[in-house]
Amino acid sequence: MVQMPRIRLTLSGLITALAFLAAPVAAQCNGQNLLADLPADRLAEIRSATDAVPFPTGNYWRATRGDEVITLVGTYHFDDPRHAQTLDTITPEITAATTVLVEAGPEEEAKLLALISSDPSTIMITDGPTLIDRLPPDLWEGLSTALSARGIPGFMAAKMQPWYAVMMLSLPPCAMAEMVDPKGLDGLVIDTATAAGVPVRALEPYDTVFTLFGAMTEEEFQSMLHSTLTIEAQSEDYFATLADSYFAGDSRMIWEFMRFVSYDLPGYTREQVDAEYARMEDMLMDSRNRAWIPVLTKAAADGPVFAAFGALHLSGKAGVLNLLQDEGFTLTELPL
Repeated sequence: MVQMPRIRLTLSGLITALAFLAAPVAAQCNGQNLLADLPADRLAEIRSATDAVPFPTGNYWRATRGDEVITLVGTYHFDDPRHAQTLDTITPEITAATTVLVEAGPEEEAKLLALISSDPSTIMITDGPTLIDRLPPDLWEGLSTALSARGIPGFMAAKMQPWYAVMMLSLPPCAMAEMVDPKGLDGLVIDTATAAGVPVRALEPYDTVFTLFGAMTEEEFQSMLHSTLTIEAQSEDYFATLADSYFAGDSRMIWEFMRFVSYDLPGYTREQVDAEYARMEDMLMDSRNRAWIPVLTKAAADGPVFAAFGALHLSGKAGVLNLLQDEGFTLTELPL
């Protein structure tokens, strides 16, 4: 029997095809930072697009409004040894908090796993046409080859729900080979709070992942799959670029970088790419950010709050930081 990799099914926005989902980086991953080799004019374009949004950089912030205090850290859901230094810095704030808020805590993850166990159709096609019949032949061949490189045979790949198949492609084969029980910074925050006896609560319902992907059309999935497979040969490089950007406090840069990469893909116009990215940002980040604000402010009324969620949720006009500022909070970037 083939064992399916365990992936933390929380969300933190889309980078490429659902990157920012948890998996450990294997020692044999040797990707190169693609931003380092960009022509100066292209890099300047990407930097300009990044800086055009509110709060484009920084992973660690404090929001204050009167006596209300919310300390926020943008997370990277992949395991990485560089998290150790971050955890050392943020631990005093975690242990001093009245509440720790995360995308999904232990209770939500347990409910999610129970749902998947009781209803396999949440992640696998249990009835009707499989991906072999639903995808154009070239897309199926590319997907089957890519998932095979990740240890997932074709017969199982064919039965994956489209969003789950795309999620798997967000991890290069080198990372999949070493997947065990990923934590990422989110898991480390949860462990630290639990050890200190600080309550951990979720920012959103446990089944949010299914609600979000259920709103996507077959055409959108196929478009996402096509663009992801186009860069499959450099998956390790994109993985490394993502990590380096995060630890540089520049996660928005990778979002804009991927937009510009998409501009150059065959069969796409800038208008199409911009429209797709706007929909993805609204559905997978902005709408969730807006729903999180009442949860954050309600918790802050009862004492200091520590909140940890995907770093890409911090930036942008509808990013958490700007939305909190609109609510009257003063934002201060903290050293990390």
